[in-house]
Amino acid sequence: MTSHSRDTPQFYLTAPSACPYLPGQEERKVFTHLVGRRARDLNEILTQGGFRRSQTIAYRPACETCRACISVRVVVADFVLSGSQRRILQRNADLVGTPEPNRPASEHYALFRRYLDARHGDGGMVDMTVLDYAMMIEDSHVDTHLVAYRRRGPDTAINGRGTGPTVALCLTDVLSDGLSMVYSFYDPTEAQRSLGTLMILDHIRRARDLGLPYLYLGYWVEGSRKMDYKAKFLPQERLTGPGWQRVE
Repeated sequence: MTSHSRDTPQFYLTAPSACPYLPGQEERKVFTHLVGRRARDLNEILTQGGFRRSQTIAYRPACETCRACISVRVVVADFVLSGSQRRILQRNADLVGTPEPNRPASEHYALFRRYLDARHGDGGMVDMTVLDYAMMIEDSHVDTHLVAYRRRGPDTAINGRGTGPTVALCLTDVLSDGLSMVYSFYDPTEAQRSLGTLMILDHIRRARDLGLPYLYLGYWVEGSRKMDYKAKFLPQERLTGPGWQRVE
């Protein structure tokens, strides 16, 4: 029987299932485990090669008849705000994002549940329990943290922290060449704020402040309304057969 080191990645292929983005399509994923001493380095290599992380799993679409899922990353140094994005920043000037350890909290799970029920009631995550949520947040062998968005308070200028309940939250990986937004959610009753866009704009700023060239957004799927927003952050690079291609 062949044995494999815990540090040697083994790749697996899922069975076909209904595509959550394009009607009538089936999806398959290739995946591996991010564990052991090389988990961080492996996550770096795989993210740069189009994989995404979920807990201790790195995965990438491997569909037999479709190549619609395209990995995208924003070119941070050259990013230019559009007029609508500038207005979103102005609309949310009363909020501040604060990095926090990736530890689950009951307040955040309640926000997560409200978000799923309002925005993704038919999605694959809707049945996640509090234990599932805790695993999503803290089960990691890579450099990751939370960014929590709250309203500014009287001491924000001193300590950089907001006050009151969390209105949006993002689980963020730190890579050698950028930040990767693993998963984000927000208060669905604050739809007028465009909090999803705000978190991306804030992460672009954070990557720039850290001197990192990219912000990884995951997959853009042309023809999927769920994914259209990712094409609005330009310039960006999209991973195709020849490699990362710049899109203005």
